[in-house]
Amino acid sequence: MKRRCREILDKYHNENGNVTTILQDMQDTFGYIPEDAVNWFSNTLNIPASSFFGIATFYEEFYLKPRGKHIITTCCDTACYVKGSESIIEKLKTDLKIADGEDTSEDGKFTVQKGSCVGACSIAPVVTVGKKAYGNVAPDKAEEILREYE
Repeated sequence: MKRRCREILDKYHNENGNVTTILQDMQDTFGYIPEDAVNWFSNTLNIPASSFFGIATFYEEFYLKPRGKHIITTCCDTACYVKGSESIIEKLKTDLKIADGEDTSEDGKFTVQKGSCVGACSIAPVVTVGKKAYGNVAPDKAEEILREYE
């Protein structure tokens, strides 16, 4: 990990980077923002770790925990919510045995998350897996979607 952190650091010594761009590169490198990497940069650059974590927790695109190979996003905006998106999320988490308060399956295959409108309200509720969208999803159809990726 230290070698990869050093590569990121060397890039920003030459390009005069900032905390946000370092966090973006950390996430690109590791798939999430590891606490050990934040502490390494904090100590190396003499920047408080709280500066890194403050930014990482403010922006939704940063993740402090490893994410699954397949990212399942259920739209939770008005049309999808009214048509049952919350029950789809519950069904997915139950089927994948994802613990309360967690988003990723224990085997690291799936991450289940809430999302914003994808512009397909006419086929609400909408679930996406990666870049593939599924419309008119009911909780029992969620199980079929999972089978495609297992």
